[in-house]
Amino acid sequence: MRQPGKPARNIPKIPRAGDTLGIIAPASQIKKEQLDESCVSLQKLGFKTTYFDSIFDSELYFAGNAIRRAWEVHKMFKRSDIDGIVCARGGYGTNHLLPRIDLDVVRAHPKFFMGYSDVTSLLTYFCDQADLVTFHGPMAVSDREQFARGAFVEDVTGGFEYRSNVPQVIEGSATGILYGGCLSMLAASLGTPYEIETSGTILFIEDIATKPYQIDRMLMQLKLSGKLKDVRGICFGEMVDCIQPGGQDYTLVQSIHNVVGDLGIPVGIGLRSGHVKPGSSPNLCLPLGMQVELNVKSDEVKLTCRP
Repeated sequence: MRQPGKPARNIPKIPRAGDTLGIIAPASQIKKEQLDESCVSLQKLGFKTTYFDSIFDSELYFAGNAIRRAWEVHKMFKRSDIDGIVCARGGYGTNHLLPRIDLDVVRAHPKFFMGYSDVTSLLTYFCDQADLVTFHGPMAVSDREQFARGAFVEDVTGGFEYRSNVPQVIEGSATGILYGGCLSMLAASLGTPYEIETSGTILFIEDIATKPYQIDRMLMQLKLSGKLKDVRGICFGEMVDCIQPGGQDYTLVQSIHNVVGDLGIPVGIGLRSGHVKPGSSPNLCLPLGMQVELNVKSDEVKLTCRP
């Protein structure tokens, strides 16, 4: 639950055709031809796009040093001609920005901010400490094929209903604040000044190419640290390539149930957001910080937002 006296989160305007999207690279380096291809796809959808030339900087495995990347974030929030900020890709390196982020800039210029994977660090930090609804959804370079198919983001702040028709984990219903992201980054926040705030939430968890026992380990880290104690429900993503090693007869669902089965809350799986399987369906946009309802049946999970 929100702490007593803490302000309600700002819900930013969803960008529409004709608006300008600022593209940033807060983590790993990107290639110009890939970004330009993404910009063309977004422009065909009616958006204007802009980025700083420094986005193509490279230092080690980062898109330039942390000073450059934090400056890029601040500048995009400050610019009055930018209607929304979309991350180019994840990878690794967003956590280096956290000590350099000026939250007063984010609070003073609340804007649509979208990404996933390594960008989870900024999504949860802005949601917790800048009181901003952030968006777990497609990124410019990583999901450029989605934009080429004509899919961007609907106005999810006006309500939505998402479903997954795969075998579920634990049946039940719950209401809470939607929150979460990539499990690796959620676990990495523990013990830092940027630790996630999960009380009263419907916790969305996703990852890619992580073995079930590794998922177990990170879930146990959340559990032992008390981060699952006041969670109302859990919804996992598609968990692409999160499969057991050859010769093992256990499943990911069994591993998940082994950790969270005693929490007495509904647990679903298969929501298509973040790291998803290639295909025609969109990479769903989840508004972190808004109230949702989770309903889990034996053969279906439904996540609903009714603002």
